[in-house]
Order: sequence, then structure tokens, then C-alpha cells
Amino acid sequence: MFKRVIIVVMDSVGVGALPDAAEYGDEGSNTIGNIAKKAGLNLPNFQKWGIGNIIPIDGIPPAARPLAFWGKMAEESHAKDTIIGHWEIAGAITENPFPTYPHGFPPEVIEKYEAAIGRKTLGNKAASGTEILKELGEEHMRTGSPIVYTSADSVFQVAAHEDIIPIEELYRICQVARDQLIGEHNVSRVIARPFVGEPGNFKRTDRRHDFSVAPLKKTLLDYVVGSGMKVLGVGKIEDIFAGHGISENKKIHDNPDGIRKTLDYIGDTDEPGIIFTNLVDFDMLYGHRNDAEGYRDALEYLDGKIPDFMSAVRDDDVLFFTADHGCDPTMTSSTDHSREYVPLFVYGKKLAEPHDLGVRRSFADIAATIRDLLGIEADVAGESFAPILTGEEK
Repeated sequence: MFKRVIIVVMDSVGVGALPDAAEYGDEGSNTIGNIAKKAGLNLPNFQKWGIGNIIPIDGIPPAARPLAFWGKMAEESHAKDTIIGHWEIAGAITENPFPTYPHGFPPEVIEKYEAAIGRKTLGNKAASGTEILKELGEEHMRTGSPIVYTSADSVFQVAAHEDIIPIEELYRICQVARDQLIGEHNVSRVIARPFVGEPGNFKRTDRRHDFSVAPLKKTLLDYVVGSGMKVLGVGKIEDIFAGHGISENKKIHDNPDGIRKTLDYIGDTDEPGIIFTNLVDFDMLYGHRNDAEGYRDALEYLDGKIPDFMSAVRDDDVLFFTADHGCDPTMTSSTDHSREYVPLFVYGKKLAEPHDLGVRRSFADIAATIRDLLGIEADVAGESFAPILTGEEK
């Protein structure tokens, strides 16, 4: 048995379209592969782990003997969003997707919301978060009306300038939306999107807060905490799981901060259980903005930290790197998530010699595997590949 598992989710780092991608408008998506073609990509440490063994990537050849187990995973849930992707990683399959509003929210939703918060709203449409600030930020500052918008995901987003609607008030009116959006309008997340600056130079701040629905069933995290172990979150993990199964969570400013705090947890804590990290910049700053060069730079920065992770983990640790969906920044017709396979890497100093884990049927295979590695009882979906990692199954 192992004492501790570290999961690093590289938010939106997909490795190629799933067979049903065309049903989502995502045919041809390949986040990593297309970034390499458009912007060039240098990932020497991921190359040593076997990223070029998962899919062909321009400039990144397969490794002869990868230092980590490698493979890719399909999403069993019918979705391509952060919430459902993370829940599936934690062993909970979502049968029915959450509602989306490509044409904005219906009048009964907006009118009820405006009455409850005592303010009119602006927007009410699907839009890029940065573009809608350019369009409506000045009017928001003049009127005091919050900006409500959505995307291809199941989200109700509320943007407000911190000098116009103070952060605590923004959080309060987002909680109002969360309380109202139930039943047929039960969106997966209400997101507070604070920003600062002047017209023509608005900038979103890192005081974003997600008001998520609670997981629809118990996840691996609940079972780990119930067994007396700890689940330590980094980034928006606590928000994604609505606090369920989270012992402690550290908010982060950006990917470098998330990497630092994860390494701190690995080095400074000794509790058995899970360290669970989400690195959101890939998705939020680069994928949604179709910024292939920025995405490349963020991937290369993380690649430079792989040796730090390898040296930090202890003999009784197992380290997983994966993703929750794709967000191909080269698909210029879309700024939304893409329905893709996600990479799977597993590293541990006491694991068997690394080899190909193949194509896993579900993200939940991670949960089933961690259950077995930690030696706990947990009713989670997925097929465990723990015996492959430990060398018990060839």
C-alpha cells in the first residue's frame, strides 16, 4: 500500500478528439498536438515521461524508455467541462449533462434574479469573458448593473468592477443566483468574475469564486476523508467539489503559485491521503482566448518543474498528471472547451518499470486505482490499473 497520492490536473490539456467529438462541434481538436504545429513546443521532461508515446507531436519524439507510466483516457460522462471532468476523475460518472444557454438565460431566470438582488443586469448572452468586459465594462461602471453572461459550459457568470460592486457584495449576489438556479436551471457553476481597471484596460482579478453544485454522488474524496485520511486541495478544487471531501484548500494566483503550493504540500506535510491540484491558467488564460503561444509558454514552464516533482515525492507517494477536457486554442471558430482524450502519467519511486497504460475507458479509472493504492473501501466507478503500477499484473 502507498501512503499518499498527488493528482495534478492540467486544466484543458487535451491530446486529441474523442470519437464523438463531432457531436460537440469539436472534430479535429487536439490541444497539445495543434499547439505544437502552430506555435512549436519544447517539452523535454514530458518527453522523457512519454508524452510523445501517447500521440504524435511535432518536435517531440517518443521516448525509448519513459520515466513514467503513460496513456490517455476517454471521458465516459457526456460532457466536456471542468466540473464533470473532475468528478469523473474522482470516480463519479455524470449521466446527464447540466443545462447550457447558448442564447442567454430565459426571461423568468433573469427577472427573478434582478428582483432578488435589487439591480438590473447587463449582457445575458454567451460571450468571452474578456470580450464582454470590452463591450459592457464601461456601461457597468456607469450604471452599477452587474454583467451576466455564460459560455458553451453550464455556467452563470457575474462580472463586476471591484470599485463598483465590492467583492463581498459580488459574492453575495452570486450566492443568490446559486440558490435560485435549481431544478431545470441547475447550472453546474455560478462564477463571480471581479475585475479592475479603466475602460480600454480592464483586467480580471484572481478573486474569482466558483459556486458549484455539490457532486451528485459520493466521490473518492469523500471516502478518503471518511477513512481518516486528508484531502488537501490546491487551486479551485474546493470550489469544484463544493467543499465535499476536502480537508483543506489553498487558493492560488496562477499556475506558478499552484505549482509552488503543491510542492510545499508534498514537502511540508506528512498526512496520508490525497493532494489534489488544478492548474487553471492553461484553460482560463490561453485556451479560451485562442492564445496558442501563451498556452505553449505555460506548458513549457510546467515542463521545467517536472524534475522538482520527481525529486519531491517520497517513496510511499504516487504522482498522477492528467487533465479534465481539452480547450484547443488553434480552433479559431471557437473559444470553448473541446471534447478530447486527456493524457495520463503516473510516476512513483517504488512503482514497477513504466510502460503503456493504453487507452482508458474512463477518467474514473484514476479513482479506482487510487482506492486500491491507498487500501481503502470506496464505491467508485472505473477500472483499477493499480496492479499494473505495482507490477502484480504484467
